[in-house]
Amino acid sequence: VRLSEPQYGFIGEVAAFPGSDTAVVKLAGAAAGQPGAISFPIASNRWFLAGQEGMDKPVRAKLKPADGSLIELSHGRTCLRISGPKAEWVLSKLYAIDISVAAFPAGTGLSTTHHSIFTQIYRLDAETFDLFVFRSLARSFWHTLQRAAEETGVEVV
Repeated sequence: VRLSEPQYGFIGEVAAFPGSDTAVVKLAGAAAGQPGAISFPIASNRWFLAGQEGMDKPVRAKLKPADGSLIELSHGRTCLRISGPKAEWVLSKLYAIDISVAAFPAGTGLSTTHHSIFTQIYRLDAETFDLFVFRSLARSFWHTLQRAAEETGVEVV
């Protein structure tokens, strides 16, 4: 298992106001169409976005105030990446969810917690996951990931 900290220039959340979810879904999808960008639903009428700096500009330009809001979370979130053939196994030690590729395919994401650490998880491919956690808890969670992965021969890159 390899652990790293990828750098996203923008991390945020877009929320649709009642009756505007279709318009906001299109904006979240368009944002995800940018190179290296991700977008996935995290709750009813809410989507998590991450990508290059400036990925929010097209969303901001087209998001009508009556349709929803876009909140930048870059200052408060950190991304930790776990990859390798045993990444799924390590995460299954920490989260009480089915993260098998059949239940959680590449290109999808979800929100969950490990104890009190709220996490948005995005599966990049069969062996790679990005974990978005509160910046203030990132160091502690990094150590938790390292301990959970120790028996796999963890490598920090």
